[in-house]
Amino acid sequence: MKLLGQVATIEQAISAVETELGTLLEPFRERMQRLITMPGVSTVVAHVAVSEIGLDMARFPTVGHLISWAGLCPRNDESAGKRRSTRVRKGAPWLKTTLVQAAWAAVRTKGTYLRAQFLRLKGRRGPKKAILAVAASMLTAMYYMLRDGVDYRELGDNYFDWLDERKTVTRLTRRLEQLGYAVELKPAA
Repeated sequence: MKLLGQVATIEQAISAVETELGTLLEPFRERMQRLITMPGVSTVVAHVAVSEIGLDMARFPTVGHLISWAGLCPRNDESAGKRRSTRVRKGAPWLKTTLVQAAWAAVRTKGTYLRAQFLRLKGRRGPKKAILAVAASMLTAMYYMLRDGVDYRELGDNYFDWLDERKTVTRLTRRLEQLGYAVELKPAA
C-alpha cells in the first residue's frame, strides 16, 4: 500500500510538471506547427530546430550566417590557386544530423521542390553533397518561416524548368539532336 501511494504521488507530480510545461511551451507551438508543413519535417525535427536555433532570428544577420553556424556549407580551403578541401564544416551536431535525416525524408516526397533539387544535383555532385544542399535549403526556408512568421510555400517539382525556360528548351533540343532526331521548334497554339 505504501508503494502504491508513492506511485500516485509521483504520477501527480508528473502531471503537474506536464501542465506547467504545456503552458510555458504555448508560444512555440504555432511556429513549430508552421515548420511541420514543410516536407520531411516531423515534430521531432521541428523541436530540434527550434531548440537549437531558437525563435529570435536577429542573432543571425543573414541566412548564410545560420547555414554556416549549422555546418551545412562547404569549406573554402584554397591556397595559391589550389582547392584543397571542400568537406563540410563542423557545426551544430544535433541540428546538422537532424536536418540531413529530414532531407532524406523530404527527397522521397514526390512532386516537391526539394526532390527536384536533389535529383538535379545528384548527377553532378553525388548524393551526399546533394543531400547537404537540400538540408541547407530546408534550413533557409526555416529561417524565413521563423523570422517572418510565414507558412512554407511549395515551389513544385517543375520550378527549375520554369526558372529559365530557354535553357531547358536548349538542353532538351540538344539532347534530342544527340539521339539523332531533327528538331524544329514551333510555339504551341
